[in-house]
Amino acid sequence: MRTVKQTGIYARVSSEQQVAAKTIGSQLAALRQRVASDGLELSSEMEFIDEGYSGATLIRPALERLRDLAGCGLLDKLYVHSPDRLARKYAYQMLLIDELKRSGVEIIFLNRELSSSPEDQLLLQVQGMMAEYERAKIIERNRRGRLHAARSGSVNALSCAPYGYQYITKQEGSGQARLEILPEQARVVRQLFDWIGRDRLSIGEVCRRLTKDHSTYESKCMPEHQVLHLAVIDAAPM
Repeated sequence: MRTVKQTGIYARVSSEQQVAAKTIGSQLAALRQRVASDGLELSSEMEFIDEGYSGATLIRPALERLRDLAGCGLLDKLYVHSPDRLARKYAYQMLLIDELKRSGVEIIFLNRELSSSPEDQLLLQVQGMMAEYERAKIIERNRRGRLHAARSGSVNALSCAPYGYQYITKQEGSGQARLEILPEQARVVRQLFDWIGRDRLSIGEVCRRLTKDHSTYESKCMPEHQVLHLAVIDAAPM
């Protein structure tokens, strides 16, 4: 018996701001309209939507489900707004397009037709490289902005208050946001630096000591990765 193949759509937004602003809605509306204009049916189960997932990784729930169905021969056509919605990295775009084509899936990008002509393949490569370049520039701009804010003394450069500090909002701080040291937590951080920097103890031994004397910390133990984060990354209140 012949397997019934279906039409699917894939949409993605990466940032939490885009998720909150529901910008993925415009993608879905355009995709659904195109499917309908082509005279095809689209079931809700064949709408593959990744909200809040970066295009720099292939580990995305909806994408993995899409690939599984395509690999089983259950997908005939896939509509995507543009190649950078599939992936931000050109190599990942090529991997996914090649994989889907080998599974017999026809890919339709709304912003351009995809064909095997040398000109179209060149355009696809350029678009993929530009998407990767754009992502790198966004990361660099964010890094420079956070660095400038930190050098200017702005606590907003930090995503959250490091262990040992309490974040005071502008409302609480009379118009000036700041970090205040928490004496009890600061004592723990100083003890960590003494054990690791002066006594040369291993991270595992530090964790065992904290577990043995858990009165110095809120919980009964501190995971090794958190101890390492405190000792290497976070600013230590002295």
